[in-house]
Formats: sequence, structure tokens, C-alpha cells
Amino acid sequence: MEDEQILALFRERDERAIAETEARYGAYCRQIALRILGSKEDAEETVSDVWLRAWEAIPPQHPRVFSAWLARVTRNLSISRAREKQAQKRGGAFGTALEELSACIPAPSSTEDEVSARALEQSIAGFLRTLEPMQRDVFLARYWYLASVEEICRRTGFSKSKVKSMLSRIRGRLRIFLQEEGYL
Repeated sequence: MEDEQILALFRERDERAIAETEARYGAYCRQIALRILGSKEDAEETVSDVWLRAWEAIPPQHPRVFSAWLARVTRNLSISRAREKQAQKRGGAFGTALEELSACIPAPSSTEDEVSARALEQSIAGFLRTLEPMQRDVFLARYWYLASVEEICRRTGFSKSKVKSMLSRIRGRLRIFLQEEGYL
């Protein structure tokens, strides 16, 4: 079933919308959740929460790109769950990837910072458009999908040192870009 048909089921409050979404995007959302959480059980629970969130949000929301909207909801819910789990314990792929970026992107500490977060998102999106496609893919794989360096190596055929070096250079460029934009 196509996305527009699934979204129509959500708007009609037809419960088949969830089954169709699961059939079309279940594996995709589980993969995102599993990369962040590292636990199949937590990933399954999170994906169930994604379906509930979709049911509650559509309508009034009408996602333009349903797969991207689901990926964002999955990622956000997974990160929230990972933060809860790691409140007592540090580490894992999630913690490591975010620690790598911490020197580039300051954490919001006030309401004013939260308001500027949207502008920061737009600036980072602009920065990503300046990268070569392979650099952008490697960067997004690591920091959006939280893939390990080893996974990126398998996917790209690059050596571990090349991937680490590429990520380091991109973070350096991002840091300079954000300084020029006034974020650091």
C-alpha cells in the first residue's frame, strides 16, 4: 500500500493504518531503533510506541514524506529511551557518537538556546549540503543512524582509519562552520 493510502487510513481512524505501516516500515523503524538501543526487545517496544505516536499525531499532522517522519519519530523515541537507560550507565554506540559531536554542537541550557535550536538545525542542514555525497552519507550514517565505524566500513568498503579520519575532518569543518555562523 502506498504512503498516501496509509495516511488516508490514519485520517479515517481506520486501525488497518497501523498494520499497513508495520508491513511497509516495520523493519526500517526496527533497524533505526536497534542501532540506537542495541537491544531487540527495547527496539520492538520503541517501534510499538512509534505506531501509537503516529496514531495520535495523524491527523492533525500530515507528513509530506511518511518514511522520513517515521524515521524521525523512531529516532527521537529511541534516543529518549537510551537516555533513560544510560542515566545510570555511560557508554555504548549512542553515547560514543554523541560525545564525538559534543565539541562541535553545544548542548542547550536555557529556553533561549532551545529557541535557537531550530536555526541550528537549518545551519547544519546547510553544512551537510556542502559535503560530497559520500562524506554526507558517512556523516549521517554515524551521527543520524548511529552506525558503528565497522558498519560504515562494511557499507563503503573504506578502511577503519579512513572512516575515522573522514569523520574527524568533517567534525572539524562543522566546528569551523558553526563558529562562523556564531553558534560556538
